[in-house]
Amino acid sequence: MAPEKELVQLIGFWGSPFVLSVRWALKLKGIEYEYKEENLLKKSPLLLQCNPVYKKVPVLLHNGKPLVESLVIIEYIDETWKQNPLLPQDPYERAKSRFWAKFAHEKCIAPMINSFFKIGEEQEKCVKDACEHLRTLENALEEGKRFFGGETIGFVDIAAAWMGCWARIIEEILSVKLIDEEKMPRLIAWFSNVVEVPALKECMPPTQNLLEHNIKFRKLLVAAAERRQSAPLTGN
Repeated sequence: MAPEKELVQLIGFWGSPFVLSVRWALKLKGIEYEYKEENLLKKSPLLLQCNPVYKKVPVLLHNGKPLVESLVIIEYIDETWKQNPLLPQDPYERAKSRFWAKFAHEKCIAPMINSFFKIGEEQEKCVKDACEHLRTLENALEEGKRFFGGETIGFVDIAAAWMGCWARIIEEILSVKLIDEEKMPRLIAWFSNVVEVPALKECMPPTQNLLEHNIKFRKLLVAAAERRQSAPLTGN
């Protein structure tokens, strides 16, 4: 158990799924922390100081020392506070967990989110890539297991299972299909099993609030893309 004198702070944004995964890790570990809500349209000096490279949330401050990138933060939390381990003890299983968490972020989540920022053919390609890799993730899930690594919630679950909720929001806003219920039943069951864990469910932002926020955000993105397309060419 971490000493009481330790100061843990999380800089985040309520609608960020990456912040949510860090909050899940802290919740499962039973770690008390101070939460600082960030205005992403007017980023605070604290955020810019703590994450000068990417200027993004989440940022975890442990006794004033900043850490960035959700996967890095979650693994740090697991290594620092030993109770309720998230990564398996077996080295081979730990390596597998890291692999699939990275795969989910880079091959599934990245094109899903990128589709939200694109229009036309670029958006179609992102959706296609996401669907292809989600099928690979579906095949990696063991039949009959509640969570990615078995019957105990772990690293891959809290790192990536939130994408089930965000995928549905993207599908509704973009009128696309990311997750096929018939072809990906294990994936859908996995999403549901994770977000229904009481400790994690209470951290979830209301779906309607997420939907309304992302509808507004999407309108701003489309307007900006259309302005770029219609801008006259300049230069020689």
